[in-house]
Amino acid sequence: MGLEDDSLQYHAAGPPGKIEISTTKPTSTQRDLSLAYSPGVAAPCRAIDGDPVESFTYTSRGNLVAVVSDGSAVLGLGDIGPEASKPVMEGKGVLFKRFADIDVFDVELDAETPEEFVDHVAAMEPTFGGVNLEDITAPECFEIERRLREAVDVPVFHDDQHGTAIISGAGLINAAEIAGKDLGELDVTFAGAGAAATATAQFYVSLGVPKENITMCDIDGILTTERAEAGDLNPYNREFARDVPGGDLADAMDGADVFVGLSVGGVVDQTMVRSMADDPIIFAMANPDPEIGYEEAKSARDDTVIMATGRSDYPNQVNNVLGFPFIFRGALDVRATEINEEMKRAAARALADLAHQDVPDAVVKDYGDQPLQFGPEYILPKPLDPRVLFEVAPAVAEAAVESGVAREDVEAETYVEALEARLGKSREMMRIVLNKARSDPKRLVLPEGGSEKMIRAAHQIADQGIAEPVLLGDRDRIMETVDGLGFDVVPEVMDPEEMDLTPYADRLHDLRRRKGITRQEAADLVRSGDYLASVMVEIDEADAMLTGLTHHYPEALRPPLQVIGTAADTDYAAGVYMLTFRNRVVFCADTTVNQNPDADVLSEVTRLTADLARRFNVEPRAALLSYSDFGSVQNAGTSKPRAAADQLRADPDVDFPVDGEMQADTAVVEEMLDGSYEFSDLEDPANVLVFPSLEAGNIAYKLLQRLGGAEAIGPMLVGMDKPVHVIQRGDEVKDIVNLAGVAVVDAQQQ
Repeated sequence: MGLEDDSLQYHAAGPPGKIEISTTKPTSTQRDLSLAYSPGVAAPCRAIDGDPVESFTYTSRGNLVAVVSDGSAVLGLGDIGPEASKPVMEGKGVLFKRFADIDVFDVELDAETPEEFVDHVAAMEPTFGGVNLEDITAPECFEIERRLREAVDVPVFHDDQHGTAIISGAGLINAAEIAGKDLGELDVTFAGAGAAATATAQFYVSLGVPKENITMCDIDGILTTERAEAGDLNPYNREFARDVPGGDLADAMDGADVFVGLSVGGVVDQTMVRSMADDPIIFAMANPDPEIGYEEAKSARDDTVIMATGRSDYPNQVNNVLGFPFIFRGALDVRATEINEEMKRAAARALADLAHQDVPDAVVKDYGDQPLQFGPEYILPKPLDPRVLFEVAPAVAEAAVESGVAREDVEAETYVEALEARLGKSREMMRIVLNKARSDPKRLVLPEGGSEKMIRAAHQIADQGIAEPVLLGDRDRIMETVDGLGFDVVPEVMDPEEMDLTPYADRLHDLRRRKGITRQEAADLVRSGDYLASVMVEIDEADAMLTGLTHHYPEALRPPLQVIGTAADTDYAAGVYMLTFRNRVVFCADTTVNQNPDADVLSEVTRLTADLARRFNVEPRAALLSYSDFGSVQNAGTSKPRAAADQLRADPDVDFPVDGEMQADTAVVEEMLDGSYEFSDLEDPANVLVFPSLEAGNIAYKLLQRLGGAEAIGPMLVGMDKPVHVIQRGDEVKDIVNLAGVAVVDAQQQ
């Protein structure tokens, strides 16, 4: 089937459409229902009656946006009416929810006049925290937005106008920087004089482009004062009429620094591109076919052509989804009364700044592993980059507060934490650890320093103040990579070829000479990054180490185990994964180290994992898992976790609840604990799950991650004498940064 047939099937599959309403509070008991509706619902009703602003406290209004259209100008389809526009408006709701966790009611209006449209929407103001206008024909859309902003006390935003303006404005900031041109000196030509073009031109003026430097063209040519006086222009694009001779688009582009296309495909040719100024900026944003094709524009000249389109299959896509979800997120979170020019500029500058930063591996993979580094081919972040939320929403919220349109303030750091929690529990948990790490950064040695991924991680670790990273490896190779990545923060580099390794070899020999290591073998081993890093940590030249990116886990673990060893009161190391769900966190141990632990090992692993949980501000409740419940099966396998649980309960130093053996569902389902096993020492579901074997632990955490939707952080190595963590081969930069934070907190506690 083709795309159209696939789309029809996609939308018709039950339930039809793309959005639904779901509950956010428990509704499983009679008391739940009495709170949700009668008689309990009377309490919030009375509170809101006393103060209507309380509707933001007791209802979903503060996170609810109306996406409103009359279907008069649907992209690519034209005036198709309100019913036919509903799939588009539902799709807009999907984007709001996916990217910024904002709920949407789509509202399609059969309104004959702008006045009728405004009256309908204004009457619904008590329902919503904001209004997103969509696909309304020009010039009526200008009048509707203006009147609505005056009529209601919540943010109103016409995305077709301002979305393109903000995103392309961010691109313009970066393109001008790359081309070495000042915004205040740019000559800009527009193809198109409709709502998007007019709003974009106005926004460019707000960014610093002189209005007199903007030449706008419609189908009849350049907008001139002569045409304005003749009544040929509408009241909104008339402001860009220039006192210049008439002409066509080719005349307007001659000598221009910037071309902005918001018209129709194919109206620009290579000759017109060649007539532009040096290093031209071309934003050809007509969809689906741009005013000039990407390859055609790039090949028209020998100098740098910075090209953006509205298409996802070329670099520099001007995609409105980079704007509206995050702009509304920031506006809603400070209960802004409007979205003003200051907030729009803040969004554009935040997007422009983000494009300068190193791009997460997951984003690179999402876009086919194409190089994503600030430059002519990358002037805008990608829509799937989760950092857009953390950069744009806070910038918009801050601008709302500073410009006086916010009814609430937010504290920057706690606000980012709240935003991260919207994208998953793992971000919230890691924020706790990373904040602890930043409070007292430690020296962290990275023996695989020649890896580009490790270099990128070291840059982020240093830039964010998480640790003081030390890269071990070939200095020239490392610096060549650093220069290629364009980093301004350069981590410390130690090149073994430049070092006197004698003290490290001597120490390794001292530690291992009764394990069969000769002095010469020790000298050879410290030329290896893992052994050298291990000795550095052992002699306190470094506080912690991370390794394992480029070789197998057992190989990476062997040197630190031999050199650093386990803690004085510990006999075994173990591997732990933290799995985060929407409203739950569990620590799974052992998942990487001990294949067939006995009761003593299980007991020790439980203690170590409980300590780890507390580093994440989680009070541990431990369950020793098996396939039986409290003696229901009697054999050698079930006796090990049972004996471990007995040991722990008998130990006066164990200050957390622990029980077992028990099945996994017994451990995590409150009803089972409270019902059949009310005698259990666990009053609440367990958050530390200790598996009876490495095989069981590894299988379980991977199933939970892949099929249960859990996010996994780890493996975190516990039980070592000094902080060591072995990452998995192929881990992403964010995984390395996260484990760096864990390692630093380990070092702080020692």
